[in-house]
Amino acid sequence: MNEKYAQAVKELLYKMADDLLILGHRNSEWTGIGPMLEEDISFSSMAQDKIGQSLALYQLLNNLGEAEPDTVAFTRNQQQFHNCQLVEYPIGEYDFSLMRHFLFDNAELLRYDMMMDSSYEPLAKLARKFKGELKYHKFHGDTFVMQLGKGTAESKKRMQDSLNFCWNLALGIFEESPYESTLINEAIWKGEAALKLRWLEAIEPILAEAGLTIPDSNTWKPVYGGRVGKHTENLQPLLEEMTEVFRVDPGAEW
Repeated sequence: MNEKYAQAVKELLYKMADDLLILGHRNSEWTGIGPMLEEDISFSSMAQDKIGQSLALYQLLNNLGEAEPDTVAFTRNQQQFHNCQLVEYPIGEYDFSLMRHFLFDNAELLRYDMMMDSSYEPLAKLARKFKGELKYHKFHGDTFVMQLGKGTAESKKRMQDSLNFCWNLALGIFEESPYESTLINEAIWKGEAALKLRWLEAIEPILAEAGLTIPDSNTWKPVYGGRVGKHTENLQPLLEEMTEVFRVDPGAEW
C-alpha cells in the first residue's frame, strides 16, 4: 500500500468512525428517557451498534499504524475529531433526534452499500458485515418519520421544523476529503458527491409521502468544517463526559 493510498484510507476511516462514536454516545442519552419504552430500547440498541461499528473502524486504523482504539477514541481533543457537526448536537427533543437519525442513517446505509466493493478489502468486509444493522437503523428512522409526518398537526409541524433545522447540517455529512480524487481513482469508494446524489434520491420520496418538504435549494448552505476539526461548542463537553472514566486511569484494563 503506497503512502497516498494509506493516507486517503485513514482519513476516510477516521471520519466514518468518529461519526459513529459521537452519534452513538448521543443516541445513548435516550436510555431511560425515551418518549415510549419501544423507542428507549431502540435508540439504546442503535447506540450500541454504532459504538461497536466505530470500534471495528478504529481497529482498521490500528492495523494501519494508528494508536489503539481506546487511545484514539478517548485521548483526542475536539480539533482532532473528524465527525460532521450534525452528530455532535445534544439530543434535544425527540423530533430533532429522530430527524437526525433519519437523515444520517439513510446516508450511512448508502455509504456502506457503496463500499462493499472497495479496493480496500478490510473495509469492504466490514461494509458487508454491518449491512443488517444499518438496514434496521434506516427502517426504524423511515417508519417513525412517516408516522409522525402523517400524524397530528403538531407532530407534522415538529418534524418539518426539525427537517428545516437539520438540513444544512446534514449536507455537511458530504464534506469532501482532501484525498477525494485518490479515494475515487483508487476505487476505495465512489466519493461524497455520488453519495449525496443517491441520498437525495432515497429520502425525497419518503419525505414526500410523509407530507414533509425539503427546504428550497436556494437556502442550502452546507455546514462544513467538522471533517477538518472545526466543531461547535457541543463537542468538547461531550468528549469530557464520555472520557471521564478512561481518564481516571488510562492504563487500566476494565
